[in-house]
Formats: sequence, structure tokens, C-alpha cells
Amino acid sequence: MAHGSGGNATRELIKDLFQKYFANDFLDKMEDSACLPFSSYPLAMTTDSFVVTPLEFPGGDIGKLAVCGTVNDLWMAGAEPQYLTAGFILEEGLDLELLQRIVVSLSKAAREAGVKIVAGDTKVVQGSGGLYINTAGLGYRKFPDNLRIADIRKGDALIVSGSLGNHHACILSQRMEINNSIRSDCANLGPMVQELLKAGVELRLLRDITRGGLATILNEIAEAANVSMEIEETSIPIDPDVQSFCDILGLDPLYMANEGKFLCITSQEHEEQALNILKNNSLGTRARIIGRVTQTDRYLVTVSTRLGGKRIIDVLYGEGLPRIC
Repeated sequence: MAHGSGGNATRELIKDLFQKYFANDFLDKMEDSACLPFSSYPLAMTTDSFVVTPLEFPGGDIGKLAVCGTVNDLWMAGAEPQYLTAGFILEEGLDLELLQRIVVSLSKAAREAGVKIVAGDTKVVQGSGGLYINTAGLGYRKFPDNLRIADIRKGDALIVSGSLGNHHACILSQRMEINNSIRSDCANLGPMVQELLKAGVELRLLRDITRGGLATILNEIAEAANVSMEIEETSIPIDPDVQSFCDILGLDPLYMANEGKFLCITSQEHEEQALNILKNNSLGTRARIIGRVTQTDRYLVTVSTRLGGKRIIDVLYGEGLPRIC
């Protein structure tokens, strides 16, 4: 608890850990606010909180997740991430070596994403050794004319950037102590999105497929745009080990969380260009066109099944897997 008192222990924690790994021109001033340079671009801002358990998992940890989750939200708005804040809430008893690994991971992910951590905060609370991270992200909208939900049209293609369900299956496997090869898909989606934007692809909308899964995301978009969408079950990419995991536990990949996949809605004329751009990235090799917008005056989402029938898919009902991100 002394590390949260604001005294010498707090100063040592900040200086020897956070400032050491997050150092940059803005943070090193150690002022109450970061004064950022003027930008001629429109700004995009987001905030997120991360409570995942376990704190470390195959493919990532809460530190990497905090950076990727925040910068991905900015990229979905067509904004190039620039700055992050990071607030750490530490529970009494947290192992300091574990905290250091997470801080190092967060720092590495921020450098790879090209963002600077310009402000932060640390609090210590009673508990049993847990850790929570809150972030805010600021980005420049260099492509402000793209990505309007009102521009969705009949015939538009629905593209997913890769296999679904990996993060959800990974976290659940760790909690259930099931040994398998499933890794979280936690990743920075920026390089793929940037290529789409630079190429001038006629994008209608981008949305990262996180909690609630693809089914929930499709319903949220369809309702907001008042359109109908139909997807093909056989076109949805799912890794074999994840599919086997789902079959055993009775899980539906359409409702499972991801941390490195997004939905891209494009015009028919640009769908192949968009798909090729995604496939040329190492994170998008399994990108697929999974369906289309079928109607523009009615809200409905359906899936054509392997057996040749159709069924309505709704948003996630009830409680999904808690503390997954």
C-alpha cells in the first residue's frame, strides 16, 4: 500500500519503472498535464479500460492489450494514433516482477504502434494482487471524408480481416487450465487500416470485432444504418483448433471476442482491392468476404447455414465471458 501513498515509495515506483520505460519528451517533464503540439488535422479521441484475467496469456498480456485495444479504436475511425495516457490501478500484493513485465510489454507495444505515452497515473488499492489499466488515446484524422455509416449501400461487401474467436478461446482455455495451442490474436491493426486508407479504397465503415463478437457488431451497424445484412456460414474463417474448442464446449464463434480482427464494409467495386490489401499483410492472410448488405430500408441480420437454410442472428444475449479485455 505504501506504493500508492504519494510518498517516497510512490516516487521510486514511478521513477524506476514507469518513467524508465515510458520516457519521452512530454512525459519526462513530469507535469500535471502534457502540453501537446498543435495539429492541423481533425482529432479523434477514445478511452478504454482493461481488466483481463489472467494478466498474461499466450499471445499477449494486459499491457500489450491496453495499447492495441486503444490504437485499434482510433484506427477504426480513420485516425492515426499519436498519444496515449495510461492509468494503473494496482491491487495490494501485486508481484513487482509481473508488473515490470507488463510495463515493458506495454512500452514495446506503444513503440511498435508509433505512439507516445504522455501522461499517466498510479493508484494502489486493497485486493489480492490484481491489476487494471485505463487508457485514453488521441489520433489525427488524416482521412476525414471516409467511414460514414450513412454511406452504406445495398450490395456492399462485408469483409473480416481474419479468423474469429482466438482471443476468447485463449482466455477461456487459460482459466479452465486446458492445454492447447490457441493464442490470443491481440495485435495492432494499424498497418492494415493505413494501407486501405492510403490506397483510396471506397470504405463505408470499419469496426473492430471485440466483446460480443461479429454477430453483435453486425447487428449494431445494421440497426444504426437501418439495413439488412446476410452472411455465409461457410465463408467465416475459423482456425481448426478454435473450431474444435468451440465444438467441445458448445460455443458459437460468431459471439466470441477478438482483439486483432476487424470488419470492413466496402463498395462492390473496391471489395477485391480491399481483400487483396488485407491478405498481403501477415495479420490478414485469412481475410474473407463473408456476406453483403442486402436491403437498405429494414434492419435484419441473417446467416445462410451449411445446410442451406437461413437463421436470424441477434446481439449477444446474457453474459459473455467476463474480464476478457
